[in-house]
Amino acid sequence: MKASQTELEGVLLIEPTIHIDSRGRFFESYEKEKYRALGIREDFVQDNQSLSNKNVLRGLHYRVDPEQAKLVRVVKGEVFDVVVDIRKGSPTFGEWQSFILSSTNFLQLYVPVGFAHGFCVLSDVAEFLYKVSEYYSAEKEKGILWNDPDIGINWPISNPVLSDKDEGNPRLRNL
Repeated sequence: MKASQTELEGVLLIEPTIHIDSRGRFFESYEKEKYRALGIREDFVQDNQSLSNKNVLRGLHYRVDPEQAKLVRVVKGEVFDVVVDIRKGSPTFGEWQSFILSSTNFLQLYVPVGFAHGFCVLSDVAEFLYKVSEYYSAEKEKGILWNDPDIGINWPISNPVLSDKDEGNPRLRNL
């Protein structure tokens, strides 16, 4: 397994070791001690899975009181995955970085607390898995407008399919 520090401090791109033979392939998608050695210390308490069609955009989401870390990956299809630094006082506050996660590149993304997260589906369908460090709570789930001009994310789709909630999220400056 290899982990790369991204441009945003604390966000890691993880490439698992894939074992391939005539039977197919195998890899460890999570092993607590190996991830701890990378600096990922959260105890993940819940696994979530979503299925989305092409052009669906989910996000930008984050959680408060307490904040939530995520370890995300795609098991079917391909997504354009985005993290935004929302840590007050951070030198990269409001900056974003994107990654292509797919069922063929097997990449995982560790999103620590202090970051908003979202993705849009590039393939016909995408199945997205994420481990989270806090249980779901509707009242603690927050969001930022997906196309906030102050952030300036260059999404690869122009007319995303959004939930009503995501469509009405506030801009970062209004939080």
